[in-house]
Amino acid sequence: TRAHARPSPREVMIGMLRTACRNAASAARGPLRAQRRGMADGPPGGYFAEGVQGEGHVNGRLFNETPPPKGQSRKWEDWEAPWYLGMFGAAGILFFGLNAKPETSATAWAREEAAKRLAAGK
Repeated sequence: TRAHARPSPREVMIGMLRTACRNAASAARGPLRAQRRGMADGPPGGYFAEGVQGEGHVNGRLFNETPPPKGQSRKWEDWEAPWYLGMFGAAGILFFGLNAKPETSATAWAREEAAKRLAAGK
C-alpha cells in the first residue's frame, strides 16, 4: 500500500459501494434489532412518554404551576423582573452598540482611499 497517497477513483468507488451496502443492510435489519442507546438519549419512549413525568404531574401546566383564578393576573417571582430587565437590556446594548461601531474592514478603508485618490485626481 502507498503511504499518504490519494486513493484511486476505483478505490473511492469501492469504498462508496461498501458504505451504501452497509447502510442498506443496517436499514433492513433496523426494526428487528434492539437500538443501542447513547449518552445523550432520553428515557425509552422519549421524555413525554407515559410514566416519565413523575407523580402528581398535570399535563398542560408549565413548570407544574397552577394558573391564577379567572380575572387575576399571575404574580411575578422575585427573580423575574431583574432577569427580564437584564436580558432585554443586554439585547438593546448589543443591538445599538454593534450598529454604532466604526467600520474597520479592509474593504471600507480601500473604498475611502479610492474616493480620496479620485477626488485628488480631479
